[in-house]
Amino acid sequence: MNTLQNKTDFAVVLRVTHANPNGDPLNGNRPRTDYDGFGEITDVCIKRKLRDRLLESGQSIFVQSDDRKIDGARSLKARADAALGKKLGSSETAKLACEQWFDVRAFGQLFAFRSDKKSKKEIDSEGDSGVSIGIRGPVTVQSAFSVEPIDVSSTQITKSVSGEGDGSKRGSDTMGMKHRVDKGIYVFYGSMNPQLAERTGFSDTDAETIKQLLPRLLENDESSARPAGSMEVLKVIWWKHNCKSGQYSSAKVHRSLTVQPDGDIKLDTLDGLSHEILVGF
Repeated sequence: MNTLQNKTDFAVVLRVTHANPNGDPLNGNRPRTDYDGFGEITDVCIKRKLRDRLLESGQSIFVQSDDRKIDGARSLKARADAALGKKLGSSETAKLACEQWFDVRAFGQLFAFRSDKKSKKEIDSEGDSGVSIGIRGPVTVQSAFSVEPIDVSSTQITKSVSGEGDGSKRGSDTMGMKHRVDKGIYVFYGSMNPQLAERTGFSDTDAETIKQLLPRLLENDESSARPAGSMEVLKVIWWKHNCKSGQYSSAKVHRSLTVQPDGDIKLDTLDGLSHEILVGF
């Protein structure tokens, strides 16, 4: 199978309405913001959603979340052992892992596992002698930021049932807070590098799979913090260069897109660079 032949850039515009798109656990789970008040959704959060959509579509995924995993592996080490066996840690690890898991050949992965052949005491005295193999993936995804500063609303909530005690009185755990973004338009960018794709085997077919899933990125992702319909993908912009190295830098391509506060977009034309606009599901 041929690897990715053309450098590719993409952007995703999404709308948030009365939802917490990405809470910060170090800040009371408030929606993430930067120092200027712009809303943020981390790249890790976005890749988690993309991995979930890929898993639902039947792709083999290495980094599965606990609440969505489809195998009996209780850790990444267990999943790697089950798939690679004795070849885990060998010179074939990277090649086999990329062939086995879509997210590894797309986003890359660091395989860092402690060796089972030595005791903990031996490892402490000699240093970690485990497996440490890094795979650099061709697909990069940036964090999403709102196009305007956001307003965060906070509501105090109470639980009708105590989580602890005998039920005769309410405990301290019955009081809580919920936070949400009333409204906001966010945009994030990504890129696909053909040179790195040659190392992992990431193909044009793999790129097309991601392209078709991006409009559905937020489907089946509901929770109490993100009720159904509170987040939606508005548009996906897909730029395809005419060569592996690319006609323009990713920075220049991304700057050609202007997103308005209402979600409308303005796209400057770059000579010789093809683009496609997909509407959210």
